[in-house]
Amino acid sequence: MGENDVNLVKISFSNRQEVNVPEGISLLDLSKDYEKDFRSAIVAAKVNNDIKELNFRIHDNCKLEFIDLTDDDGVRIYRRSLYFILIKAVHDLFPDRKVVISHSISKGVYCEIKGQKDLDEDEVKLVEQKMRELVSARIPFVKHIMSTEEAKELFKKNGRMDRFHAIEHRRKPYVTIYSCDGLEDYFYGYMVPDTGYIKTFELKFYSPGLIVQFPEKTSPHVLPEFKEQKKLFNVFKEYKRWGHILGVDSLGAVNDIIKAGKACELIRISEALHEKKIAQIADMITNSPDKKRVVLIAGPSSSGKTTFANRLAIQLRVNGLKPVTVSLDDYFVNREDTPRDESGDYDYEALEAIDIKLFNQHLADLICGKEVEIPIFNFPNGCRDSCGRKLRINDDQIIIIEGIHGLNEKLTSTIPKESKFKIYVSALTAINIDDHNRIASTDARIIRRIVRDFQFRGCSAINTIKRWPSVRRGEDRNIFPFQEEADIMFNSSLVYEIGVLKTLAEPLLAEVDSSCPEYSEARRLIEFLSYSLTVESREIPLNSIIREFAGGSCFY
Repeated sequence: MGENDVNLVKISFSNRQEVNVPEGISLLDLSKDYEKDFRSAIVAAKVNNDIKELNFRIHDNCKLEFIDLTDDDGVRIYRRSLYFILIKAVHDLFPDRKVVISHSISKGVYCEIKGQKDLDEDEVKLVEQKMRELVSARIPFVKHIMSTEEAKELFKKNGRMDRFHAIEHRRKPYVTIYSCDGLEDYFYGYMVPDTGYIKTFELKFYSPGLIVQFPEKTSPHVLPEFKEQKKLFNVFKEYKRWGHILGVDSLGAVNDIIKAGKACELIRISEALHEKKIAQIADMITNSPDKKRVVLIAGPSSSGKTTFANRLAIQLRVNGLKPVTVSLDDYFVNREDTPRDESGDYDYEALEAIDIKLFNQHLADLICGKEVEIPIFNFPNGCRDSCGRKLRINDDQIIIIEGIHGLNEKLTSTIPKESKFKIYVSALTAINIDDHNRIASTDARIIRRIVRDFQFRGCSAINTIKRWPSVRRGEDRNIFPFQEEADIMFNSSLVYEIGVLKTLAEPLLAEVDSSCPEYSEARRLIEFLSYSLTVESREIPLNSIIREFAGGSCFY
């Protein structure tokens, strides 16, 4: 066949540009013509809204969108490939040790290297040096498919029971295995073509493990500044202890309990741990040497802050206090005075969207025993009602305020620090799918929000997924920078919750078809949910945080 006889296929880009390319061309070869238009290396692409690795070949007309490190999917692919290089380096240097990818911390991911002894600082430097050698060698990540039954036998043979349990109950008949210079591994997601793509990273010794640092999507060639987060790290350690109490260290272990018919016991102990922690926080507030008059509760979306606030109020009443709630929402400035974001839309999450001066004045007056008129914000009209509600508090009453800015000192700048108690609430998942595949707290929260938005706001999964990047930007700006300012952190995650939310979330995600840009994210979340067995919700107590999302809460 001559050069002029090559069959062509049409590619449509998101900017409406259309090009004809030879049938069978790989995404990798095609990407070379477009690299100059991107801020970083292209690591994958969406073909008809479905993510494909760069070795994928195009045989039909399609829509195409390249993915680089400024995209959430690109960041996930980069980090996953980086983890494999870490695992390979440790395997080559210390074959008797194993890597456990644990949890996010300080704009990186904390990992444990388990063996007869922990790695020391010099050994961590050796691992990083070996990783850079692997990067320089540009070793391909080779993907191959095997049946689930074959994979189970392989994992049992290699003593990798964490992986065996991860796939034991999945319905998929096949498993995707990657190899790197002879080392085989299983990963939930896609990879870059070879190790040479992973150029920007560092390892930081963090006893008893290490932190893998990598670029953020806002600056794909620069490592973020390391800021220690001791309080957050201790919360993850506490959750690990809870896991030992419950007898679970992975999603596979949770599945084993469900399969054994002991989910009810798992639910009761998980909820008891939550209740005990809330009671301890109430005791801290009550018994503080400085009398607390204001409790501020903040945390990212879908953390269960409202249910937590209600349960804390009950525990405070048990201690003889009489909490009252003041809503930040009622202190919104009028709609025309609301600041706008970079897109020109109203930014309701900006601190300036709150009438801080009035809010501080009212808090100060209440603490002094004065009566105030709390405004009532009329959301449909975008302004306050002409009349508010009168409020005066006694000396034995404490004000509870829930809102995203609660940890920001600017919100309550006129109230003495010794009179305030700040609580950070978030769903911080600390169990993995297996040793090398962590469950991101962000994934747990978006599943919660998809279910809640549909149940109580009539919002589709497509709309929730579409709005999620904006929600995350607001959290990065208004919540996460202040989390270490909290007096205490509460982890609202429950080890059994994925099994409960799965039955509610899967049908909603399945409605997102390939014509939608949100399709790839919906498919990714369905894949994530596939690792969990289902849990019946009837055994969940009515005051559980998970009821805020699944429905049936006694607080609503």
